[in-house]
Amino acid sequence: MNPYILAVLLFGLGLGTTITFASSHWLLAWMGLEINTLAIIPIMAQHHHPRAVEATTKYFLTQATAAAVLLFASTTNAWLTGQWDILQMTHPLPTTMITLALALKIGLAPMHSWLPEVLQGLDLTTGLILSTWQKLAPFALFLQLQPNNSTLLIILGLTSTLIGGWGGLNQTQLRKILAYSSIAHLGWMILIIQFSPSLTLLTLLTYFVMTFSTFLVFKINKATNVNSLAISWTKTPIVTSLAPLILLSLGGLPPLTGFMPKWLILQELTKQDLPLLATLAALTALLSLYFYLRLSYAMTLTMFPNNLAGTAPWRFHTPQLNLPLAVSTSATILLLPLTPAITALLTL
Repeated sequence: MNPYILAVLLFGLGLGTTITFASSHWLLAWMGLEINTLAIIPIMAQHHHPRAVEATTKYFLTQATAAAVLLFASTTNAWLTGQWDILQMTHPLPTTMITLALALKIGLAPMHSWLPEVLQGLDLTTGLILSTWQKLAPFALFLQLQPNNSTLLIILGLTSTLIGGWGGLNQTQLRKILAYSSIAHLGWMILIIQFSPSLTLLTLLTYFVMTFSTFLVFKINKATNVNSLAISWTKTPIVTSLAPLILLSLGGLPPLTGFMPKWLILQELTKQDLPLLATLAALTALLSLYFYLRLSYAMTLTMFPNNLAGTAPWRFHTPQLNLPLAVSTSATILLLPLTPAITALLTL
């Protein structure tokens, strides 16, 4: 793609998200979401491959549907209450509709089925943008909604953690596994959003860091399925030895960074007299942990001659920068001891 066109599209991505961040009016928020969607579509379809075009079409249809429902709900709210302000959502009907529209936008279960299919059709760089940056604007709106539909949020959150764990169990494609991982993490965020918005923000940021590391590891190895991970020992031994720590951090094992949000969320749910919900969420995390362990096993304990990967590819020098991967990997593995400082910063 022409670098000038790419720069304009990336600027459009940033602009759309910023407009949604800065808006207090539903029409402006909707406009920001639309700019965001329209900016990423050419980036998704830049490789003129039928699979990429199919993924782009699916993404466009789901995002357009969610945006239409959001616009309809905000108009209904204005009609019922005379308010366009995001913070003045008092009527339960438009609030529920907007919650479901935003859930469809970010891919929460049971509105999740587009996400694995779309992510599978994209290259790893675009998939990384879709898994991280594209979640920011809808979450900014989620955080501003008044939580008067707590049951709906709990159902969405619990279903997402369950389906995110279950769906990834039988996958061999890494991008689909990362999509289900995304659904499970989003479920954890939605579970806690009404009790502690700052904790949702912390979970979102740690998820971004961990996912960034994971995508970069797969990108440096040019790996798109589980079998191709087994030859990463020969290509990048140091990155391969760190990769299980990154994956287990995504799974939420101590003493890695990924344990921090899960631990704080379970603690907060218990404080809110929801021990059953906390127990169910912890059990669904075990499902996700299984497929992270599978990836770790395939990457570090399976030697190349014994797997089904076929012939070893040529090892060209990768143009990928090492610094972003080094910084994000350090953050993914080492931040747990700083939990008190991070929580203090977020509650300021």
